[in-house]
Amino acid sequence: MPFNTELQPCVCEQPDAETQDYVFNHTMLRVKDPERSLDFYSRVLGMRLLRRLDFEEARFSLYFLAMTRGEAVPEDAAERQRYAFGRQSVLELTHNWGTESDDSQYHNGNAEPRGFGHICFSVPDIHAACARSSAPEWRGSRASQSRSSRSCARAMRATSVEAPARFWMN
Repeated sequence: MPFNTELQPCVCEQPDAETQDYVFNHTMLRVKDPERSLDFYSRVLGMRLLRRLDFEEARFSLYFLAMTRGEAVPEDAAERQRYAFGRQSVLELTHNWGTESDDSQYHNGNAEPRGFGHICFSVPDIHAACARSSAPEWRGSRASQSRSSRSCARAMRATSVEAPARFWMN
């Protein structure tokens, strides 16, 4: 099969050499309940908390998580910071202090108007992963709702789980 489906008129076929050391480090989600979110991402998905940063004057905290596959994470603060911010695929959870007790809501991108969709994890055994996420407190796994989501799920053997703050994990 030829590799041509990714050739689009607007895509640069040969990125600038100076960009080749760039690392897509992380994506950020806002959360109202960091304890519940950290429990979900660490216990259900197996992510490890690499770094927590508190900004008292601005009243928010950042939590950086990643899949470490059992590798040693540096203990030294400076080395740990380089490790966290120099690697790929980090999830940043941002907690704005006080939101846990107010009636505000963060938009998860899946309600109107639509925007952000989901974060995807590849797993070796989809049935076992679904079982891990089907505890009542996580609202379990669900079948994709739209026709395009269903065909994508069949192609990738995917399922969806609603994480805290109503974000979807595929």
